[in-house]
Amino acid sequence: MVGAGPGDPDLLTIKALRCIENSDVVVYDRLVSKEIIGLIPEGVELVYVGKAKGKHSVPQSETNQLLIELASRGKRICRLKGGDSFVFGRGGEEMLELHREGISVEVVPGITAASGCTSYAGIPLTHRGLSQGATFVTAHAEKELSINWQALASLNHTLVFYMGLSKVGQIARSLSQHGLSTSTPVAIIENGCTPQQRVFTADLHSIEATVQGEGVKSPALVVVGEVVTLADELNWFISQAETQLEKLSA
Repeated sequence: MVGAGPGDPDLLTIKALRCIENSDVVVYDRLVSKEIIGLIPEGVELVYVGKAKGKHSVPQSETNQLLIELASRGKRICRLKGGDSFVFGRGGEEMLELHREGISVEVVPGITAASGCTSYAGIPLTHRGLSQGATFVTAHAEKELSINWQALASLNHTLVFYMGLSKVGQIARSLSQHGLSTSTPVAIIENGCTPQQRVFTADLHSIEATVQGEGVKSPALVVVGEVVTLADELNWFISQAETQLEKLSA
């Protein structure tokens, strides 16, 4: 059960790379980047089981059964997931099913999107005087989100919403209705930790319009909190890319 991190292949752990290289089969998700897929040796069987909103997806039950069948045939499986398997990755569910079939599983942690993407956007999750903690929330739901908004609004934490792009309006309204100022800074990180990364900042009042106006696409992370104000000054990843482009054009 290998966490592939948030996109940049250089963020793979050494152990993750070893597991990829020594596997018979790699079963991977949608959020595993093409660059990481490119590291898989020739001859290794690739099985895609990704899920995407509005598109055909492999049901979780089928993925569980596939893993059981492959393992029962003696295959060394690398179950490759974007980010960390145990942070909104359903890794625990899959591992339980395998354990119940008597199949041993090793877990290789990965850098979760909340950590990797905010770092690449120049947004510290915690910062003295601005945020005393961080809370990760999944916004994946078909309809209304079942979240204790009052608790989130009162924490003085950086709030990071996974899979929250389509619910950004609901997130903003719910937080403001439960006491968070409409001027609270918000960032949307699109395709974080990849060359296609884009970062948009606004506030709770205007973030939905920003998302619509900029045509922001998934995958994207929603970050709420005063630490977002540091992004312009600390956004090293974009600055580094711009510097490299300037050198090439000189």
